[in-house]
Amino acid sequence: MQSKALSVEQYLSELPPDRQEAMSTLRKEILRNLPKGFKEEISYGMIGYVVPHTLYPKGYHCAPELPLPFMNIASQKNFIAVYHMGVYADKNLLDWFVEEYAKNTTARLDMGKSCVRFKKMITIPYKLIGELAGKMTVSEWIKRYEENFKV
Repeated sequence: MQSKALSVEQYLSELPPDRQEAMSTLRKEILRNLPKGFKEEISYGMIGYVVPHTLYPKGYHCAPELPLPFMNIASQKNFIAVYHMGVYADKNLLDWFVEEYAKNTTARLDMGKSCVRFKKMITIPYKLIGELAGKMTVSEWIKRYEENFKV
């Protein structure tokens, strides 16, 4: 479910109150921890954190006109999703996250390749998601991206 919002503020304002609170809290934790260089913007109809063209002119290999995506958060129909490309590209980061997740919430981990889904807002480990956001710098992400996707 992609939003047609043109700004992060518009995206958040269009959500139901319970989702606004959860998404705003997630956003604050991410911004508090996100390394310098990543840029917040609407990306793929979600709140995204990207490597801007000023730092990585090649852009995303699937669509070079778009900046390199790193992380997104989204309010989907039945859950809130956190997408983190670093856990998809770095097994050590994935292993760390899975281990820490179990220590930070009683909810079962509902995860795809780079997507963590939260059906109940009260189970979101906000601080852990913030910590995850800070685990990889822009230069580390570019290196992993180029190693994994052979661009």
